Amino acid sequence: MAAVIEARGLRKDFTVRVRAGRLRREKRIVPAVAGVDLCVQPGEMLGYIGPNGAGKSTTLKMLTGVLTPSAGQVSVCGLTPVPQRTRLALRIGVVFGQRSQLWWDLPLRESFALLRHVYRVPVADHAARLRRCRALLDLDEFLDTPVRQLSLGQRMRGELTAALLHGPEVLFLDEPTIGLDVTSKRAVRSFLAELGAAGDVTLVLTTHDLADIERLCHRLVVIDHGRVVHDGTIDALHTRYGSRRRLVADLDAPLPPGFAVDGAAVSAVEADGHRVSFALESASAGAVVAALTALGSLRDLSLVEPDIEDVVARLYRDRPPDPAAG
Repeated sequence: MAAVIEARGLRKDFTVRVRAGRLRREKRIVPAVAGVDLCVQPGEMLGYIGPNGAGKSTTLKMLTGVLTPSAGQVSVCGLTPVPQRTRLALRIGVVFGQRSQLWWDLPLRESFALLRHVYRVPVADHAARLRRCRALLDLDEFLDTPVRQLSLGQRMRGELTAALLHGPEVLFLDEPTIGLDVTSKRAVRSFLAELGAAGDVTLVLTTHDLADIERLCHRLVVIDHGRVVHDGTIDALHTRYGSRRRLVADLDAPLPPGFAVDGAAVSAVEADGHRVSFALESASAGAVVAALTALGSLRDLSLVEPDIEDVVARLYRDRPPDPAAG
Protein backbone atom coordinates (compact mmCIF):
# COMPACT_ATOMS: atom_id res chain seq x y z
CA MET A 1 0.00 0.00 0.00
CA ALA A 2 1.40 3.39 -0.98
CA ALA A 3 2.20 5.74 1.88
CA VAL A 4 -0.13 8.71 2.25
CA ILE A 5 2.70 10.81 3.77
CA GLU A 6 6.35 10.31 2.93
CA ALA A 7 9.26 12.55 3.88
CA ARG A 8 12.95 11.92 3.32
CA GLY A 9 15.61 14.18 4.82
CA LEU A 10 13.01 16.92 5.37
CA ARG A 11 14.71 20.08 6.55
CA LYS A 12 13.74 23.68 7.27
CA ASP A 13 16.27 26.39 8.11
CA PHE A 14 15.46 29.93 9.16
CA THR A 15 17.80 32.88 8.87
CA VAL A 16 17.94 35.11 11.94
CA ARG A 17 19.98 38.17 12.81
CA VAL A 18 21.94 38.06 16.05
CA ARG A 19 23.96 40.73 17.81
CA ALA A 20 27.68 40.53 16.99
CA GLY A 21 28.90 43.65 18.77
CA ARG A 22 27.52 46.92 19.96
CA LEU A 23 26.35 48.10 16.54
CA ARG A 24 26.69 45.09 14.29
CA ARG A 25 24.42 42.15 13.60
CA GLU A 26 25.19 39.04 11.62
CA LYS A 27 23.06 36.41 9.96
CA ARG A 28 22.82 32.95 11.46
CA ILE A 29 21.16 29.85 10.05
CA VAL A 30 18.93 28.13 12.61
CA PRO A 31 17.66 24.63 11.77
CA ALA A 32 14.04 24.17 12.87
CA VAL A 33 13.68 20.73 11.28
CA ALA A 34 16.98 18.94 10.71
CA GLY A 35 16.41 15.95 8.46
CA VAL A 36 13.14 14.20 9.34
CA ASP A 37 12.26 10.84 7.75
CA LEU A 38 8.61 9.93 8.04
CA CYS A 39 6.34 7.38 6.38
CA VAL A 40 2.63 7.23 7.27
CA GLN A 41 0.24 4.62 5.87
CA PRO A 42 -3.44 5.29 5.08
CA GLY A 43 -5.66 5.02 8.15
CA GLU A 44 -2.86 5.44 10.71
CA MET A 45 -3.32 7.51 13.87
CA LEU A 46 0.04 9.19 14.42
CA GLY A 47 1.06 11.23 17.44
CA TYR A 48 3.84 13.74 16.63
CA ILE A 49 5.17 15.31 19.81
CA GLY A 50 8.11 17.25 21.16
CA PRO A 51 9.00 20.15 23.46
CA ASN A 52 8.44 23.77 22.48
CA GLY A 53 10.71 24.66 19.57
CA ALA A 54 11.33 21.03 18.61
CA GLY A 55 9.97 21.51 15.07
CA LYS A 56 6.48 19.98 15.31
CA SER A 57 4.47 22.86 13.86
CA THR A 58 7.16 23.59 11.27
CA THR A 59 6.92 19.99 10.06
CA LEU A 60 3.13 20.23 9.76
CA LYS A 61 3.41 23.48 7.82
CA MET A 62 5.75 21.82 5.32
CA LEU A 63 3.45 18.80 5.01
CA THR A 64 0.46 21.06 4.33
CA GLY A 65 2.23 23.34 1.86
CA VAL A 66 2.41 26.45 4.07
CA LEU A 67 6.23 26.40 4.23
CA THR A 68 8.74 25.43 1.55
CA PRO A 69 11.34 22.91 2.78
CA SER A 70 14.99 23.99 2.71
CA ALA A 71 16.01 20.47 1.71
CA GLY A 72 14.67 16.94 1.39
CA GLN A 73 11.68 15.38 -0.32
CA VAL A 74 8.06 15.30 0.81
CA SER A 75 4.88 13.82 -0.63
CA VAL A 76 1.35 13.99 0.80
CA CYS A 77 -1.46 12.10 -0.95
CA GLY A 78 0.93 11.63 -3.87
CA LEU A 79 1.37 15.40 -4.27
CA THR A 80 4.26 17.76 -3.56
CA PRO A 81 2.76 20.17 -1.00
CA VAL A 82 3.98 23.63 -2.05
CA PRO A 83 3.79 23.56 -5.87
CA GLN A 84 0.57 21.51 -5.74
CA ARG A 85 -0.92 23.25 -2.74
CA THR A 86 -4.32 23.97 -4.33
CA ARG A 87 -4.87 20.34 -5.31
CA LEU A 88 -3.59 19.16 -1.92
CA ALA A 89 -6.02 21.43 -0.05
CA LEU A 90 -8.90 19.44 -1.54
CA ARG A 91 -7.52 16.21 -0.07
CA ILE A 92 -6.45 17.22 3.42
CA GLY A 93 -8.07 18.82 6.46
CA VAL A 94 -6.23 21.05 8.91
CA VAL A 95 -7.17 22.14 12.43
CA PHE A 96 -4.83 24.52 14.24
CA GLY A 97 -5.83 25.17 17.84
CA GLN A 98 -5.15 28.92 17.59
CA ARG A 99 -6.42 29.47 14.00
CA SER A 100 -9.94 29.47 12.60
CA GLN A 101 -11.34 28.55 9.20
CA LEU A 102 -14.84 29.68 10.17
CA TRP A 103 -16.46 33.05 9.37
CA TRP A 104 -16.42 35.00 12.62
CA ASP A 105 -19.72 36.89 12.22
CA LEU A 106 -21.75 34.16 10.53
CA PRO A 107 -23.77 31.43 12.24
CA LEU A 108 -21.95 28.11 12.26
CA ARG A 109 -24.48 26.60 9.84
CA GLU A 110 -23.71 29.26 7.23
CA SER A 111 -19.96 28.75 7.58
CA PHE A 112 -20.50 25.08 6.76
CA ALA A 113 -22.64 26.01 3.76
CA LEU A 114 -19.96 28.35 2.42
CA LEU A 115 -17.30 25.67 2.82
CA ARG A 116 -19.36 23.35 0.64
CA HIS A 117 -19.03 25.87 -2.18
CA VAL A 118 -15.34 26.54 -1.48
CA TYR A 119 -14.51 22.84 -1.83
CA ARG A 120 -17.20 22.13 -4.46
CA VAL A 121 -18.65 19.27 -2.42
CA PRO A 122 -21.77 17.56 -3.82
CA VAL A 123 -24.87 18.42 -1.81
CA ALA A 124 -25.61 14.83 -0.79
CA ASP A 125 -22.02 14.17 0.41
CA HIS A 126 -21.93 17.43 2.35
CA ALA A 127 -25.27 16.69 4.03
CA ALA A 128 -24.21 13.16 5.02
CA ARG A 129 -20.93 14.30 6.55
CA LEU A 130 -22.57 17.18 8.37
CA ARG A 131 -25.27 14.88 9.71
CA ARG A 132 -22.61 12.55 11.13
CA CYS A 133 -20.66 15.39 12.77
CA ARG A 134 -23.86 16.89 14.22
CA ALA A 135 -24.65 13.58 15.89
CA LEU A 136 -21.16 12.80 17.19
CA LEU A 137 -20.22 16.34 18.27
CA ASP A 138 -23.62 17.58 19.50
CA LEU A 139 -23.65 20.60 17.21
CA ASP A 140 -27.38 21.21 16.95
CA GLU A 141 -27.71 23.45 20.01
CA PHE A 142 -25.36 26.08 18.56
CA LEU A 143 -25.60 25.63 14.77
CA ASP A 144 -27.41 28.98 14.43
CA THR A 145 -25.08 30.86 16.78
CA PRO A 146 -22.52 33.28 15.28
CA VAL A 147 -19.00 31.86 15.57
CA ARG A 148 -17.81 34.84 17.64
CA GLN A 149 -20.35 33.93 20.35
CA LEU A 150 -19.28 30.29 20.66
CA SER A 151 -17.30 29.00 23.59
CA LEU A 152 -13.81 27.64 22.85
CA GLY A 153 -15.07 24.06 23.11
CA GLN A 154 -17.99 24.71 20.77
CA ARG A 155 -15.76 26.46 18.26
CA MET A 156 -13.30 23.57 18.25
CA ARG A 157 -16.12 21.15 17.50
CA GLY A 158 -17.09 23.46 14.65
CA GLU A 159 -13.49 23.56 13.39
CA LEU A 160 -13.30 19.76 13.33
CA THR A 161 -16.53 19.59 11.36
CA ALA A 162 -15.33 22.25 8.91
CA ALA A 163 -12.11 20.32 8.30
CA LEU A 164 -14.01 17.11 7.46
CA LEU A 165 -16.91 18.27 5.30
CA HIS A 166 -14.99 17.86 2.02
CA GLY A 167 -13.96 14.28 2.86
CA PRO A 168 -10.17 14.66 3.33
CA GLU A 169 -7.81 11.71 3.18
CA VAL A 170 -5.55 13.16 5.90
CA LEU A 171 -6.49 15.29 8.91
CA PHE A 172 -3.70 17.35 10.49
CA LEU A 173 -4.43 18.42 14.06
CA ASP A 174 -2.18 20.93 15.83
CA GLU A 175 -3.11 21.26 19.52
CA PRO A 176 -6.84 20.56 18.97
CA THR A 177 -7.64 20.40 22.70
CA ILE A 178 -5.59 23.37 23.89
CA GLY A 179 -7.51 25.45 26.42
CA LEU A 180 -10.57 23.17 26.42
CA ASP A 181 -12.39 22.19 29.59
CA VAL A 182 -12.66 18.54 30.63
CA THR A 183 -16.08 18.00 29.04
CA SER A 184 -15.05 19.50 25.70
CA LYS A 185 -11.80 17.52 25.66
CA ARG A 186 -13.73 14.32 26.23
CA ALA A 187 -16.11 15.12 23.37
CA VAL A 188 -13.27 15.91 20.95
CA ARG A 189 -11.27 12.81 21.93
CA SER A 190 -14.30 10.53 21.59
CA PHE A 191 -15.04 11.93 18.15
CA LEU A 192 -11.45 11.54 16.95
CA ALA A 193 -11.27 8.01 18.37
CA GLU A 194 -14.37 7.00 16.42
CA LEU A 195 -13.05 8.73 13.31
CA GLY A 196 -9.76 6.90 13.57
CA ALA A 197 -11.40 3.55 14.30
CA ALA A 198 -13.37 3.81 11.06
CA GLY A 199 -10.05 3.99 9.17
CA ASP A 200 -11.36 6.39 6.53
CA VAL A 201 -9.02 9.24 7.48
CA THR A 202 -5.35 9.32 8.40
CA LEU A 203 -4.82 11.38 11.57
CA VAL A 204 -1.63 13.28 12.39
CA LEU A 205 -1.83 14.85 15.84
CA THR A 206 0.59 17.23 17.54
CA THR A 207 -0.14 18.17 21.12
CA HIS A 208 1.36 18.91 24.52
CA ASP A 209 -1.51 17.03 26.16
CA LEU A 210 -0.12 13.50 26.30
CA ALA A 211 -3.50 12.15 27.39
CA ASP A 212 -4.62 12.84 23.80
CA ILE A 213 -1.77 10.68 22.52
CA GLU A 214 -2.44 7.83 24.94
CA ARG A 215 -6.13 7.67 24.10
CA LEU A 216 -5.93 8.20 20.34
CA CYS A 217 -2.63 7.24 18.75
CA HIS A 218 -1.25 3.79 18.03
CA ARG A 219 2.08 5.18 16.82
CA LEU A 220 4.21 7.88 18.42
CA VAL A 221 6.93 9.96 16.78
CA VAL A 222 8.99 12.09 19.16
CA ILE A 223 10.99 14.99 17.73
CA ASP A 224 13.64 16.99 19.56
CA HIS A 225 16.01 19.65 18.18
CA GLY A 226 14.41 19.06 14.79
CA ARG A 227 15.31 15.35 14.70
CA VAL A 228 13.26 12.21 15.25
CA VAL A 229 14.37 10.51 18.47
CA HIS A 230 11.65 7.85 18.66
CA ASP A 231 9.31 6.29 16.11
CA GLY A 232 7.20 3.40 17.34
CA THR A 233 4.52 2.43 19.81
CA ILE A 234 4.05 3.96 23.24
CA ASP A 235 4.92 0.58 24.78
CA ALA A 236 8.20 0.57 22.85
CA LEU A 237 8.95 4.04 24.21
CA HIS A 238 8.43 2.80 27.78
CA THR A 239 10.70 -0.19 27.14
CA ARG A 240 13.42 1.85 25.45
CA TYR A 241 13.66 4.50 28.17
CA GLY A 242 13.28 2.28 31.19
CA SER A 243 9.75 3.00 32.31
CA ARG A 244 8.65 0.66 35.06
CA ARG A 245 5.29 -0.38 36.35
CA ARG A 246 4.63 0.18 40.04
CA LEU A 247 2.92 -2.17 42.43
CA VAL A 248 1.20 -0.33 45.30
CA ALA A 249 0.32 -2.48 48.32
CA ASP A 250 -1.60 -1.64 51.48
CA LEU A 251 -0.41 -3.72 54.46
CA ASP A 252 -1.80 -4.37 57.91
CA ALA A 253 1.66 -3.80 59.36
CA PRO A 254 4.78 -1.93 58.21
CA LEU A 255 7.08 -3.81 55.85
CA PRO A 256 9.82 -5.65 57.82
CA PRO A 257 13.44 -4.50 57.33
CA GLY A 258 15.35 -6.27 54.57
CA PHE A 259 12.30 -7.36 52.60
CA ALA A 260 13.33 -8.96 49.28
CA VAL A 261 11.85 -10.97 46.47
CA ASP A 262 13.98 -14.03 45.60
CA GLY A 263 15.31 -14.11 42.05
CA ALA A 264 13.67 -10.89 40.93
CA ALA A 265 14.67 -7.25 40.78
CA VAL A 266 12.55 -4.82 42.74
CA SER A 267 13.80 -1.26 43.09
CA ALA A 268 12.85 2.11 44.52
CA VAL A 269 10.73 0.76 47.35
CA GLU A 270 8.80 3.69 48.84
CA ALA A 271 6.93 3.33 52.10
CA ASP A 272 4.33 5.68 53.53
CA GLY A 273 3.07 4.10 56.71
CA HIS A 274 1.39 0.85 55.74
CA ARG A 275 1.34 1.71 52.01
CA VAL A 276 4.34 0.50 50.01
CA SER A 277 5.18 1.20 46.34
CA PHE A 278 7.49 -1.08 44.35
CA ALA A 279 9.07 -0.15 40.99
CA LEU A 280 9.14 -3.39 39.01
CA GLU A 281 12.15 -4.08 36.77
CA SER A 282 12.63 -7.75 35.96
CA ALA A 283 10.28 -8.83 38.72
CA SER A 284 6.81 -9.96 37.87
CA ALA A 285 3.94 -8.49 39.83
CA GLY A 286 2.95 -12.02 40.80
CA ALA A 287 6.30 -12.70 42.46
CA VAL A 288 6.04 -9.56 44.58
CA VAL A 289 2.42 -10.31 45.50
CA ALA A 290 3.41 -13.84 46.55
CA ALA A 291 6.20 -12.48 48.76
CA LEU A 292 3.84 -9.98 50.35
CA THR A 293 1.15 -12.61 50.86
CA ALA A 294 3.68 -14.77 52.70
CA LEU A 295 3.98 -11.98 55.25
CA GLY A 296 0.30 -12.47 56.04
CA SER A 297 -0.51 -8.75 56.15
CA LEU A 298 -1.62 -7.87 52.61
CA ARG A 299 -4.83 -5.82 52.63
CA ASP A 300 -5.10 -4.39 49.12
CA LEU A 301 -2.96 -3.81 46.03
CA SER A 302 -3.01 -2.12 42.62
CA LEU A 303 -0.78 -2.18 39.56
CA VAL A 304 0.03 1.28 38.17
CA GLU A 305 1.12 1.49 34.55
CA PRO A 306 3.99 3.87 33.67
CA ASP A 307 3.02 7.46 32.94
CA ILE A 308 3.91 8.57 29.43
CA GLU A 309 4.56 12.11 30.69
CA ASP A 310 7.33 10.80 32.93
CA VAL A 311 9.08 8.84 30.20
CA VAL A 312 8.87 11.68 27.67
CA ALA A 313 10.19 14.14 30.25
CA ARG A 314 13.07 11.72 30.92
CA LEU A 315 13.72 11.42 27.18
CA TYR A 316 14.01 15.20 26.80
CA ARG A 317 16.13 15.53 29.93
CA ASP A 318 18.59 12.83 28.86
CA ARG A 319 19.05 14.10 25.31
CA PRO A 320 22.50 15.61 24.65
CA PRO A 321 22.63 19.32 23.77
CA ASP A 322 21.99 20.18 20.14
CA PRO A 323 25.44 20.53 18.50
CA ALA A 324 24.00 23.10 16.09
CA ALA A 325 22.79 25.35 18.93
CA GLY A 326 24.90 28.32 19.88
